[in-house]
Amino acid sequence: MSRAARAVRDVVFVDGVRTPFGKAGDKGIYAGMRADDLVVKCIRDLLRRNPSLPPERIDDVAIAATTQTGDQGLTIGRTAALLAGLPRTVPGFAIDRMCAGAMTAVTTTASGIAFGAYDVVIAGGVEHMGNHPMGAGTDPNPRFMSERIVDPAALNMGNTAENLHDRFPAITKDRTDAYAARSQQKLAAAYEDGNIQPGLVPVAGKKPGAGWTLNSVDEPPRPGTTVKDLAALRTPFRAHGRVTAGNAAGLNDGATAALLASADAAAELGLPVRMRLVAYAFAGVEPEVMGIGPVPATEKALRQAGLDISDIGLFEINEAFAVQVLSFLDHFGIDDEDPRVNRYGGAIAVGHPLASSGVRLMNQLASQFEADPSVRYGMTTMCIGLGMGATVIWENPHHEHYGQDAA
Repeated sequence: MSRAARAVRDVVFVDGVRTPFGKAGDKGIYAGMRADDLVVKCIRDLLRRNPSLPPERIDDVAIAATTQTGDQGLTIGRTAALLAGLPRTVPGFAIDRMCAGAMTAVTTTASGIAFGAYDVVIAGGVEHMGNHPMGAGTDPNPRFMSERIVDPAALNMGNTAENLHDRFPAITKDRTDAYAARSQQKLAAAYEDGNIQPGLVPVAGKKPGAGWTLNSVDEPPRPGTTVKDLAALRTPFRAHGRVTAGNAAGLNDGATAALLASADAAAELGLPVRMRLVAYAFAGVEPEVMGIGPVPATEKALRQAGLDISDIGLFEINEAFAVQVLSFLDHFGIDDEDPRVNRYGGAIAVGHPLASSGVRLMNQLASQFEADPSVRYGMTTMCIGLGMGATVIWENPHHEHYGQDAA
């Protein structure tokens, strides 16, 4: 077939895994560990879980990190591929879109699959916020301030969340605290039902004086959290503010990786199909209210897919801040307690290791697709620092009309 006649190919999500997420800092489960070792464990586990895939058939490895220095630098996609034992013929690269790093790794390599440049790829992300605190080593251009391109306060994500509260006064602290408590409850229920564990890669760690520990569950969750508990927390970003450590995601360490393929390559290699990519979009917004980013990104993706918000049966929304999720729900007329939203809880409970989180959303959506064949379309969406949003729409292969007159 000539280049001019090349058809766009279907892209499928084959599998996804992640490490348990840890708390950043000296007392966290990954204190003293390297970030690249975390993502290597994810790559190796993808191969273990999918033995019909010859490693030499992997066409590229895209790994995201927000802070690309030290153990998150040196073109981490390539170094992780080598460290994971992939053939030296398998290339790799690093990618950065802050919180949407892994999501962008997926969409970028998926585009290559659709175009025909790849058949099979690994895409993911890692963030060790204990080794690389948010903002460490950054050097914002003085023009941001001198020319008032961006309010300096917008470089602090907590401030942007307070700005969202100002813009949408109907989103009260009571609402955000109630949402946050439900996130903790839903994650606890998902663990109880065994819905989280299948996607976790146990990670062994050693601390001085404590010996070895096998970390097999997430560290951040506080399953007994109540609205009363959250109401008592201080508001660090503004006196008498509304954003607290309880209604926002924490500072975390963790890694994720996903296996993507063309539909034809998946069939050839006997790989499972957990989701089909329908559409994706990124959008920019005012950096001062970056949390609203998922709204225009979602509108853009829906237009591309020829779908309406009512066609989306499951939502996986990254919970950087409760106010950011509620601004999305209010815009689309979705109730705070809608059962389609974050069925397994979200980042407020499980954590948000920045560049890694996009694949966590995808893996949870894939699990929910398997559990609920009545849902045809689902969405993964997130806000992004400096004023952006990202949305990916997926189709459920277990739905009775999968692939028929599909978007």
